Amino acid sequence: KAKSEGKLAKQICKVVLDHFEKQYSKELGEAWNTVRDILTSPSCWQYAVLLNQFNYPFKLEQDLQSKGYRTLFQGSSPSCPKSMKCYLSRTPDRLPSERHQVGNLKKYYLLNAASLLPVLALELRDGEKVLDLCAAPGGKSIALLQCAFPGYLHCNEYDSQRLRWLRQTLESFIPQPLINVIQVSELDGRQMGDAQPETFDKVLVDAPCSNDRSWLFSSDSQKAASRINQRKNLPLLQLELLRSAIKALRPGGLLLYSTCTLSKAENQDVISEILNSHDNIRPVDINGIARTWSQEFTFAPTGQECGLLVIPDKGKAWGPMYVAKLKKS
Repeated sequence: KAKSEGKLAKQICKVVLDHFEKQYSKELGEAWNTVRDILTSPSCWQYAVLLNQFNYPFKLEQDLQSKGYRTLFQGSSPSCPKSMKCYLSRTPDRLPSERHQVGNLKKYYLLNAASLLPVLALELRDGEKVLDLCAAPGGKSIALLQCAFPGYLHCNEYDSQRLRWLRQTLESFIPQPLINVIQVSELDGRQMGDAQPETFDKVLVDAPCSNDRSWLFSSDSQKAASRINQRKNLPLLQLELLRSAIKALRPGGLLLYSTCTLSKAENQDVISEILNSHDNIRPVDINGIARTWSQEFTFAPTGQECGLLVIPDKGKAWGPMYVAKLKKS
C-alpha cells in the first residue's frame, strides 16, 4: 500500500493540494475530505457518454445497455430534450476516445456528466441565437446542438491553440449543413458585448477558471505555483467576461455562467458582484435542477437560489461544476 501511495504522491502536485486543502476545508467543511479523496484518485473518476444524434450509434447504444449503462436525464424533466442521449456506467468504466477522421462524424463524446447541467439549464429552443463565449474544447457546443437547432450559434475562443481544438471538435460531430449556422471567432471575450450588442437570446459563459481536477496533476510544480499565484486575478477576468456577455444578450435573454472549480471567489462571489452592480440582471431560481437530479449528483449549498455547485462524491464522481442562471430585463 505504501508503494502505491508513493506513486500517487508523485502524480499529485503537492503545492496545489496544500493550497486547495487550506481554502476548501474552510469553504466546504467536512465535505472536503470526500471531495479530496475523489479528486486525487483518477481511478474513481467517471465518464458519461453523450451520443451524437447526427451519426447515431444504435449498436453502441445496445452494447452500453447490455453492460448495465443507464441513461442520464432521459425524460426526467421537461427541460431535458429527448434528442439528448447520455449514458452513465455505475462503475468508473471508460470507453476509448474516438480518433478524429476527416469526413467521418464521431458517434459519441466523453465528458463529465455535470458539464451538461449548464447546457440543460439554458433551455435552448429551435431557432434561437446562442453565444458560447469561451467555447473550447467544444463539448458544451456539441451538447447544445443535441438539444435543439439554433438559428445561429456563435462559438468564440480567444486562445489560438484551443481554437484549433474547438474547430476540430465541431468538424468531428456536426454535419456540414448545420456547420453553416455556426460561426467560430477568436475574439477576446471581453470585447464581444461591444462587437455584438443585444444580439443573442441565450449566452453561455463557461469561464476560464482554476480547473481543480487538472491543476492537481500539474507535472511542473513551478508552473503550478505561478498558476496559484495568478489565481486571485481570475475573478476579475470572469467579471469582465460576464459584463461583456450581458451586453451581448438581448433584453429578456438568459445567461448561464459555469466553472469547473469549487472556489467561492470564482463562483458565488462573482455572481453576487454581478447582481449587485447590474440593475437589469436578476437571478433565476434553479433549485429545481438540484431536486430533479439529486440521485445522480451531490450538490453543496451555495446560499444562492440561482447558483448550484456539484461536488464529487463516492459513486457520483461528477464535478466540480458551478452553474448560475441569470436573466436580463
